[in-house]
Amino acid sequence: MSEDTPNQPAPTDEGDRAFVSLPSRAVLRVAGADAHGFLQNLLTCDMDDVDAEGAGYGALLTPQGKILFDFLVLADEAGYLLDTAQEPASDFARRLGFYKLRSKVEIADVSETHKVAATFGPKPEAEGCLVVADPRLAGFGWRVIGPPAVVDALAAGGTEAQYHARRVAAGVPEAPFDFALGDAFPHDADMDDLNGVAFDKGCFIGQEVVSRMRHRGTARRRIIKVTGTADLPVPGTEILAGEKPAGTLGTVDGSAGLALVRLDRIAQARTRGEPVTAGGVQLEPALPDFARFTWPETAANPETAE
Repeated sequence: MSEDTPNQPAPTDEGDRAFVSLPSRAVLRVAGADAHGFLQNLLTCDMDDVDAEGAGYGALLTPQGKILFDFLVLADEAGYLLDTAQEPASDFARRLGFYKLRSKVEIADVSETHKVAATFGPKPEAEGCLVVADPRLAGFGWRVIGPPAVVDALAAGGTEAQYHARRVAAGVPEAPFDFALGDAFPHDADMDDLNGVAFDKGCFIGQEVVSRMRHRGTARRRIIKVTGTADLPVPGTEILAGEKPAGTLGTVDGSAGLALVRLDRIAQARTRGEPVTAGGVQLEPALPDFARFTWPETAANPETAE
């Protein structure tokens, strides 16, 4: 993994052993003699860490450093499987094809024969499936990719909502639920703290911008956890810090949720004793347990939150 592998385990519930199918996910395969080098030169993750024992988490960025597609990547006998959001999957495949040039790689959507699931607790027995630890956060369960009939049988009774509730509890964001593809930097989506950017592997698309943000500490937006005094409004609701727009709600699970916010505006509102709200519901913001970023120390300065 990258040098910034997080070491905070995800919250666990010993009674939660749900095995849930994730129909919102698709699977792309990249295979061929040049598959490793092809992906290594494009993606934020280090493909040297992706093998039969370990998956990767990463993104394909624009040259300006914004996330076009995020994914988990697993190795199988034929190459690599990219576990990504279903809706933009065809665009992802086309974009990879754009970079193919003379590389000896084959890119295909294999979602009809490969289904994605997630489970928590002990490593599951899933014959005929790939099963690897979720690479984003220690203790954040297992990723499973296998034949649809096998996955559906194992996932009987589980719902994708259980997976998203687990993400909210751990503070783990995903596109398109918590940030818009094409609009967020990896730092905005906490990817740097979730093992999603290998700063030490060398060049990848957008690397210069992302590395500069890291070294200068210029990231102002982050995804944090929020808890409401009542059930939260719908995802996409604007968050106000005092009277200033400060962000947007993402995934919601009752009174708990994730939110992409301006840290400086949230911190300043708290310093001033001003409420942080979404749709009239008062929020208590909190940094995820895995976060290495902190609230801005200069939040008390009015000029910093403009």
